[in-house]
Amino acid sequence: MENTKLSTYGIIFAIIGIVLFSAKAVLVKLAYNFNISSEHLLLFRMLFSLPFYIIIAIFNTSSRSDHIKPNAYLWVVFFGFIGYYLASYYDFLGLQYIKAGLERIILFMYPTLVIIISKVFFKDKITKQQVLAILLTYVGVLITFWGELQLDAPDLILGVFLIFLSALTYAIYLVGSGWLIPKFGVITFTSYAMIASSLCVLIQYLIFDRGDLLNYPLELYLICIAMAIFSTIIPSYLVSAAIARLGASNFSIIASLGPFSTIILAYFFLGENMSVIQIIGAVIVIFGIYIVAQKK
Repeated sequence: MENTKLSTYGIIFAIIGIVLFSAKAVLVKLAYNFNISSEHLLLFRMLFSLPFYIIIAIFNTSSRSDHIKPNAYLWVVFFGFIGYYLASYYDFLGLQYIKAGLERIILFMYPTLVIIISKVFFKDKITKQQVLAILLTYVGVLITFWGELQLDAPDLILGVFLIFLSALTYAIYLVGSGWLIPKFGVITFTSYAMIASSLCVLIQYLIFDRGDLLNYPLELYLICIAMAIFSTIIPSYLVSAAIARLGASNFSIIASLGPFSTIILAYFFLGENMSVIQIIGAVIVIFGIYIVAQKK
């Protein structure tokens, strides 16, 4: 009964976290109305998040820290670097060469990569329910974005490779999260990983940019603060809590809900169109997630 209760909370945390992360796309589109670069937008998102993560890390004293080996902290920094910095950076670079539809199709290979990596490194069992759920959710993603597929880009191979690297690095982060969260606890691991990621973004700005950050209108800063709180801080802890309860493999399947929640949020808040095909794709993905929920 206790495991069932934990799994139920895990599914709830996963869905809420994914929806909140998806809201970032809506806030990004609103922010672009103020002619801000992608690099500055990412920097503001992480800078406004960083003080909260530091405060939470300081006040979250855990008795587990006495039993954690020093190299475990290096692993947290590594996974924070690849999961919330490198994966996003590869995705950003890849989108310069291919369209968003193809990017979504390639990026959502990561549930399959999570299961393969978990099998190879941690000998996790691959269940029939997981395989069926992955197939269903991926079919749903294909149906939804197939109409946006364009294969005539001049640097198609480079773009595909970069997006695949984004999917791979995010998959590695999810598997690493599933390994480290039991050692550190949800709050400590998330705080440390996000601090590492934020510092990577700041270092990139100091080395390659150093552009003026103070000449944007107040509305933009308010959007970035909302993005930091509701689409970064809160969902990052919810996602870690979900991984702790469900495991990386099952969470990654549920995370396939991400692109569809973005479509729905854009429909309500930005007035964008939502087609019948997209609704069908979403229903298929939800059915795949239902299989995982039934398994748990």
